[in-house]
Formats: sequence, C-alpha cells, structure tokens
Amino acid sequence: MVDKVLTANRLSDGISVWLDAAGNWVESLQDAFVARHAEAVSALESTGKTAFADNKVVDVNVIDIEEVNGVLRPLRLRERIRAEGPTMEYAPGYKGLAGPVHAA
Repeated sequence: MVDKVLTANRLSDGISVWLDAAGNWVESLQDAFVARHAEAVSALESTGKTAFADNKVVDVNVIDIEEVNGVLRPLRLRERIRAEGPTMEYAPGYKGLAGPVHAA
C-alpha cells in the first residue's frame, strides 16, 4: 500500500492544510500524520468527514505520498503545488508557502 496523508483547505482562509498525529490541521506537509495501513486510512477519512461537517475545512482528500530521504512528497503534481507553492515565478519575492524572500 502507498503511504497516505489527509489534506484539505482551511475554511477560514483557504490555506492548504494537513492533519497531524494529534488531530490538528497544520500548514506543513512535513508535519502530517502518515497512514501506512488500511485502518489508519479509514481513520483519516472519518476525521476528514467530521472536520468538513464541522465547517473547519473543505476539499478534504486522502492523498498518496512518498518519503524520499526523510522528506514527504505528494505523488500527484496538483498536491505538490498545494504543498510547495507555484511552479513558476509568481511575483517578485513570492516563494509560495515558504514565505517571502528578502533582498539583501
């Protein structure tokens, strides 16, 4: 089975978030809880449905990931963009979720 994480968009501001092991929605994929068996995936799905019903998040999905050299990486391009930000220069100094780059 492929490893999986639960992702969504926070309802309050639309930011991409991932569910961590404590049941919190975090802004970094690297902090997400990784489901490595069917029971854990089922628990993620249930948690996602509850969070959606409670109007905490939208666009809830269990996604496939891989771990490469200790770094979590989504398998689909759409999810990589959500996790890492735009694939091209968006605006001067903008680097997606990594934050702004300050000129020296």
